[in-house]
Amino acid sequence: MLSAVERKIEQFISELNDKEVSALYAELPHGKRLRAKLILKIAGSGLAVVKTAAIVEMIHAASLLHDDVIDDAYTRRAKPSLNALYGNKTAIMMGDILYSKGFFELNNISPEVSKIISHAVIQLSLGELKDVSLSRAFNTDKKIYLEMIYQKTASLMEACAGAAAYLAGKDRDAYMIYGRNLGIAFQMIDDLLDITMDTQTLGKPALHDFVEGKTTLPYIYLYEAMNHEDKIKLKALHGKVLSIDEQTWIKSMMQNTKVIQKSYNEAKVLIEEAITLMNEKGEDALSSIAMAMIERDF
Repeated sequence: MLSAVERKIEQFISELNDKEVSALYAELPHGKRLRAKLILKIAGSGLAVVKTAAIVEMIHAASLLHDDVIDDAYTRRAKPSLNALYGNKTAIMMGDILYSKGFFELNNISPEVSKIISHAVIQLSLGELKDVSLSRAFNTDKKIYLEMIYQKTASLMEACAGAAAYLAGKDRDAYMIYGRNLGIAFQMIDDLLDITMDTQTLGKPALHDFVEGKTTLPYIYLYEAMNHEDKIKLKALHGKVLSIDEQTWIKSMMQNTKVIQKSYNEAKVLIEEAITLMNEKGEDALSSIAMAMIERDF
């Protein structure tokens, strides 16, 4: 079924009748297509479903193009990012083209699906703005962090599940809760992997988030567990290129305070809630997708 989604995306791109856009799209890594898989698992493989999955993946790709520019990221999934290859202006415009084509094609599905996805993209954009604002200082407020990752990551997952449930005539509210939990847990685990995985596996420098000014959940919990002197030191390192000794100090402090496990357990609770909800609906495949979120290597 994913192959049908890929063909539909390629069709949408070819309809633009622009060789440069087609060439740029060919440079983009496809990733795991998690959002498309989610839609297909919930709603099957009808034409409207495949179109919705293709549109969501185009929107997701657009958001990543903009994200790489915002973060000055020069790799994406261990490959050079589009902004690294062709510059920020090209990456931004390619993102705008994918967004615009996606919104145009939403009009051909249904007003309700268009409303669900469009609302999520508004939330995504608000989350991106909040992420930029939060990077200016060390954030100690867990509530603000959770709000940001809901908007930036989980809102689109939530919309995927909701739109798919609508197309399939299923209980939209239950599936949207599932999608929201999945999205928040997904981002929490990603934030943990930034700390626990090596540079080669990540495809970007370790502790990159902290260097970029992002204060993710483990850092918030670490700060809460520290004495006054260590709190000052941690804040002083925020948003700066870290030496090996500084990286080692942060990681050892996290190990001593067990904040990695604490953060992981929080993501696990969300996933377990999502699994319970889907088991009640007889959606074993969706339970498996959720479990895969928390079984990624550390």
